[in-house]
Amino acid sequence: MKITAQQVNELRKATGAGMMDCKNALVEAEGDMEKAVDILRKKGQKVAAKRADREAGEGVVLAKTSDDKTFGAAIMINCETDFVAKNQDFIDFVKSVLDFAVENRIKTADELKAANMDGHTVEEKVIEKTGVIGEKIQLGQYETVEGETVSFYIHPGNRIATIAAFNKSGEAVETAGHDVVMQIAAMAPIAIDKDDVAEDIIQRELEIGKEQARAEGKPEAMLEKIAMGKLGKFFKENTLLNQAFIKDSKKSVRDYLKDVDKDLTVIAFKRLALA
Repeated sequence: MKITAQQVNELRKATGAGMMDCKNALVEAEGDMEKAVDILRKKGQKVAAKRADREAGEGVVLAKTSDDKTFGAAIMINCETDFVAKNQDFIDFVKSVLDFAVENRIKTADELKAANMDGHTVEEKVIEKTGVIGEKIQLGQYETVEGETVSFYIHPGNRIATIAAFNKSGEAVETAGHDVVMQIAAMAPIAIDKDDVAEDIIQRELEIGKEQARAEGKPEAMLEKIAMGKLGKFFKENTLLNQAFIKDSKKSVRDYLKDVDKDLTVIAFKRLALA
């Protein structure tokens, strides 16, 4: 049967596949649009299997909040090359998955992969994109936070994105929130406060502190005290509320938030970044 240019164009718009791939799929499907989509998706699955052992170290990282600013999500979808990561079609694809996730307040990566988006699961959509682009594409990370106010930040270049939830709402909180998510992007804290740092990290830092002091020839009796001092410095540099505020290093992030509202604090944050 004759396949028209209009059919090819319609399939191309629906799938993003190349013109010849669309034409061949329509010929194989005898003009049946739905079958042609499945043929292209199967091709994507074959491409994905062939490239399963490839390194997908590039990608796009985005974040956004719900309209009421009480829910936020950050997503990383990986690809193999910087060329694809900078392609607007790929960026738009990542944005469409994130829009869908936030609109439906999907909370985990597993839920997102299994969610039905335009008749197919998100995981199937990602596999389909592998077939269209010809590179390994995978959902690398997906994180969410919830609070009275959620702020987000995407660093230019789509390689770092942050989200943070606060225990208060209001215009002043939103302004402060933007400053804090920029802080998280720039300073990469590992926890909100020192009490949130994992015990194994604390013990590792204490051991490192002792070894450094020992190497400097300090007396054994002093090692514990010196290590505790170094641990305090570690907390100050690596926990969000104790970090020096990037816009005014004379105050901590905790102090900055207290200037906005004495009870204002961060209750959760996530930072996604491509290495």
